[in-house]
Amino acid sequence: MAEQAQDRRLGLLQATAINMTDMVGIGPFITLPMVIATMNGPYFLYAWLAGAFLSCIDAMVWSELGAAFPRAGGSYNFLKETYGTRGPGKIMSFLFVWQTMIQAPLVIASAAIGFSDYFSYLVPLSPLAAKAVSGTVVAAIVFLLFRRIEAIGKISVFLWVVVIGTMLWIIGGGIAHGNFIAPIQHLNDGLTFNFAFVSAIGFASVKTVYSYLGYYNVCHLGGEITNPSRNIPRSMFLSIAGIFVLYMTMNISVVSVIPWQEAKDSRFVVSLFMERLLGPNAANIATCLILLVAFASVFSATLGYSRIPYAAAADGAFFKPFARLHPRGNFPYVSILSLGAVAFVFSLLFKLHDVISAILAMRILIQFIGQAIGLLWLREKRKSFPYKMPFFPIPVYIAIAMWAGILISTGYKMVLSGLTVIGLGIVVYSIKEAIARRQQPS
Repeated sequence: MAEQAQDRRLGLLQATAINMTDMVGIGPFITLPMVIATMNGPYFLYAWLAGAFLSCIDAMVWSELGAAFPRAGGSYNFLKETYGTRGPGKIMSFLFVWQTMIQAPLVIASAAIGFSDYFSYLVPLSPLAAKAVSGTVVAAIVFLLFRRIEAIGKISVFLWVVVIGTMLWIIGGGIAHGNFIAPIQHLNDGLTFNFAFVSAIGFASVKTVYSYLGYYNVCHLGGEITNPSRNIPRSMFLSIAGIFVLYMTMNISVVSVIPWQEAKDSRFVVSLFMERLLGPNAANIATCLILLVAFASVFSATLGYSRIPYAAAADGAFFKPFARLHPRGNFPYVSILSLGAVAFVFSLLFKLHDVISAILAMRILIQFIGQAIGLLWLREKRKSFPYKMPFFPIPVYIAIAMWAGILISTGYKMVLSGLTVIGLGIVVYSIKEAIARRQQPS
């Protein structure tokens, strides 16, 4: 059953929809006040610009690798191919899957916790009730993913339409209010370009980059994308461009109605925005739409991440049960159930702010920096690529430097936790390899 191939059924529209729904989610709605508070000035928009710039640069790395190796699992295959299937790539790809089993549920849990937090605008929740809501979201997502990929593609497009429609409503409300240009006119008020500003950009970018994450989700579904050498890069750049425009205009729209000094302290800033413009009923509707967007993000993220342990297990590099495909739906059900179960536990244990920092700290070294360095090595060995980034290798060096800065900005505790996960992964890998060697016939 592990050898059963997956079908290429997802086109450019569906791939872009899956990326964009993963990228938006609850992120921009809950991080908007966090970013303003960190920057503490009208120039907070620069943090969103920095997040988009890093995403675009990093997408060049993903595009080269995704177009060259369009298989389920994304970075698992990239690390294996760039570092060598029999050399360092073997442990690098294992470590990526190992940390995915922790950081992917953190991503899913972050959206579920954000959903629960925002739900309390409609119905005040006790701490226990809030945990029940976040856990229910994870369970519902697992239920929806138990179906064939073509049905999931249709669901993704529907959810994408909801995401775009919600954000356009928010943006349109700010434009209709008549003060839309004011935040741009005062963008540089009080701005001094110094070390403090650069540091603030770094800390704020932890939140904005979190809100852009997901532009590469299509790479995890590489084995199910039609014409991958064209659609994988295109879907990523289309996603980043579209989301950047939406994020910037949404932020401008919100602070054109609610001054940034007030917005930075609001838990439900978009709901408050709609309440100011159109009254409490409109605010309730907007909140419901935001919750649907958050739900869509969890759906898309879980879909992409579930293919990573499946791909590694099917390749013989991870634990065998994860290679099993559903006998009727042809989807990796063990992987979906396992990630869902861990995400369910995380959604009950952690707070949103800590989860956001942990997500980035845990994945930067192995995934983002690791595969960027790997691409530099691969370019020395392989000259033919379906997609080649412009100005190579400059974008790769920029991506590595910016990811290193983001890692430092997460704080030493999060960096230490990420290193601890990597250390435990090395121990597990060593034990796994030792057992495999003993089982080999002499």
